[in-house]
Amino acid sequence: MKRTFSLTEVARQAAAASLIAGFLPGLALAADFTGTLEKIKNDETVVVGFREASIPFSYYDDAKQPIGYSIDFTKHVLDNLRTTLNLPNLNVRWLPITSQNRISLLQNGTIDFECTTTTHNASREKQVAFSNSLFIIGTRLLAKKDSGIKDFSDLKGQTVVVGAGTTSEIILRKLNVDEKMDMRIISAKDHSESFLTLSTGRAKAMMMDDALLAGERAKTRNPQDYVITGTPQSYEAYGCMVRKGDTQMKQLVDQTIAKVETSGQGAEIYKKWFMTPIPPKQVNLDFPMSDAMKRLFAQPNDKINPEAK
Repeated sequence: MKRTFSLTEVARQAAAASLIAGFLPGLALAADFTGTLEKIKNDETVVVGFREASIPFSYYDDAKQPIGYSIDFTKHVLDNLRTTLNLPNLNVRWLPITSQNRISLLQNGTIDFECTTTTHNASREKQVAFSNSLFIIGTRLLAKKDSGIKDFSDLKGQTVVVGAGTTSEIILRKLNVDEKMDMRIISAKDHSESFLTLSTGRAKAMMMDDALLAGERAKTRNPQDYVITGTPQSYEAYGCMVRKGDTQMKQLVDQTIAKVETSGQGAEIYKKWFMTPIPPKQVNLDFPMSDAMKRLFAQPNDKINPEAK
């Protein structure tokens, strides 16, 4: 039997189609949603992965709510989902993830996307898709001021801690073999465990993304006792992860990030988390925006190597 539509229903669908097309060009009707957007629309729920202790990107506040630089970008994505899917009361579930399980949780549908501190690289691109970049970092070292560690060459014969499953671990282990440095490398489960290993003297230095090192230093009672040092071993871009082949979800996230970064909102988010006092100790990370970040905000992109000429 042929279905008939009231004028009200026709008007509603036309308005919805216009709204969707504004965010996702090429989509005509809500029935065209696929992949993650279809899943979220049907469930009226989105599951967001986040890190519990990645200051200042993604971590808990005193009320056990996710906050941080990356979480602010995530909230813009959530606003876009509410509008595009016409779900003003979208239910948001926040699920803690780790560097070891974040990809598998995305692939098996446990989380719908994550915007935290995940480096976009060629290996991961075979498993997931990445959005426009959120941040550009250099991989460096954190050490005590009196440790004598000034660069990676000073790590010969020393114990170094690094996060398990991170790009820093891959780089460090390769450096150890290639340069015959005889380092003793400890793989920690997360940033907090890495810093504890450093602060208790079980490691001479800690390798990680420089912005994260600034966050770990800010947590300690005496931040002035630690120094971020060493020639960057890589420049890497953080992006939001979405499921591989999910064109619609990637497009929505890409558009959200591009709008935030080019509108000036991105610069305000950066200032909030890197140049002013932040929870939990109201410490100012005092980490000025790099030229690479300024270029990214001027021209948002999803490049693997953000500094490639």
